[in-house]
Amino acid sequence: MSFNDEFELLLRARYPLIYIPTLEEERVEVAITQSARNLGNRAVYIWDFVDGYQGNLNDVGFGRRNPLQALEFVEQLAQSNAAIFILRDFHRFLEDISISRKLRNLSRQLKSQPKNIAIVTPQVAIPPELTEVLTVLEFPLPKASEIKAETIRLLGATGQSLNDKVLDELVRSAQGLSLERIRRVLARAIASHGEIKPEDVELILEEKRQSIRQTQILEFYPTQEKISDIGGLDNLKDWLLRRGGAFTERARQYGLPHPRGLLLVGIQGTGKSLTAKAIAHHWHLPLLRLDVGRLFGGLVGESESRTRQMVQLAEALAPCILWIDEIDKAFSGIDSKGDAGTTSRVFGTFINWLAEKQSPVFVVATANNIQALPPEMLRKGRFDEIFFVGLPSQEERYAIFELHLSRLRPHNLKSYDLERLAYETPDFSGAEIEQTLIEAMHIGFSQNRDFATDDILEAASQIIPLARTAQEQIQFLQNWAAAGKARLASRDGRFASRIPRQAW
Repeated sequence: MSFNDEFELLLRARYPLIYIPTLEEERVEVAITQSARNLGNRAVYIWDFVDGYQGNLNDVGFGRRNPLQALEFVEQLAQSNAAIFILRDFHRFLEDISISRKLRNLSRQLKSQPKNIAIVTPQVAIPPELTEVLTVLEFPLPKASEIKAETIRLLGATGQSLNDKVLDELVRSAQGLSLERIRRVLARAIASHGEIKPEDVELILEEKRQSIRQTQILEFYPTQEKISDIGGLDNLKDWLLRRGGAFTERARQYGLPHPRGLLLVGIQGTGKSLTAKAIAHHWHLPLLRLDVGRLFGGLVGESESRTRQMVQLAEALAPCILWIDEIDKAFSGIDSKGDAGTTSRVFGTFINWLAEKQSPVFVVATANNIQALPPEMLRKGRFDEIFFVGLPSQEERYAIFELHLSRLRPHNLKSYDLERLAYETPDFSGAEIEQTLIEAMHIGFSQNRDFATDDILEAASQIIPLARTAQEQIQFLQNWAAAGKARLASRDGRFASRIPRQAW
């Protein structure tokens, strides 16, 4: 259901107070005005704190710098007059007891009148006493059809035209931006060289990166890693390669649904994060990194608002990869957190979206501690598959040493005893092998010579791998995977993952 359809339904059902969180003030007011015309040319009154009411000559300036007077104006209008009152930035006054009480009184009165109040604000901030009378209505970012229409309008203003392929590429790259940002970046392109060119896609992408940075929720993550850079993890790679074309129109015509996502569970330093980057690069999709901790805010309702904003932005940028690193740390012990249920509500919103989303947002979540994850996260339907990623075998450790040393000392690789290094580092992860080599380089550098195999072994003897310090946790993970709770990422039945053959 579109915004206009849902808004008009609320008007016909006489929902008195509608709360619309959006940064696109101008666009939402145009949409509300359109709905007012669709419902028999209802009058539209717009108020803000600085200028008061605007538009109607008889009431210009009424309620200026007086939000309570702005609400009293609603009562002064004849009961039979159908009208919509748009109140800009009104969330800032909801904590005032007189404003709160007045809104609750109006919510009873307006149920029998053809009047509705639409509070347009940049964020959700609703006091507890108003949760029962305010109805939150999401205003989505512009669809591809709206972006295309606006681009064609701007092209027409310059007397220019673009072929369908270039136009579709511009529209696709602009998805996830507000209409105002799209106008701004296209106007910048026109100001730069008098027209819109195919290479202006890069301008749009930079604007998109800027937009994502400003949310401070998602991070636009550049990727260069390839699936071919991942050595081993054969089961996981085969699974991913089979789904490489699943986001295409041909897949839709075949009847395939969009892939939902992956949960990668395993020991730290075994390549889970690298896999997320490689998926995005191989599928030619943007990678968005979500730090779940950024969803939580200090104000009442702010965390839930940020979660909805994250979902809206990710879906607007679809198809894309949403990477959630160490999700176990974000939602561990949600029932025991003393935050008035905020974590539980955020988790509920997020988990419901995972289960019900229809958009092509492929979620890649990583976790180190499966015991910390709520059981709901592991239920089928949240992710397409759960893979277990374990420690590398001796053969794989050989490959890791060979990789790093061929990068660090390509001219001297044969002087290192790779077989011995792999044998002497049992239970080392790829990240720990890299740290061993760095420590060996410090030993050699401090003695004004190149580092050798003995230096690497000395460095390894000083490092206690996580597999020993967290032995119980790792044993639990291996038993959990052996019980059939997760699919093995590697074909090695010993639960030893094959570490990516590239620098960590």
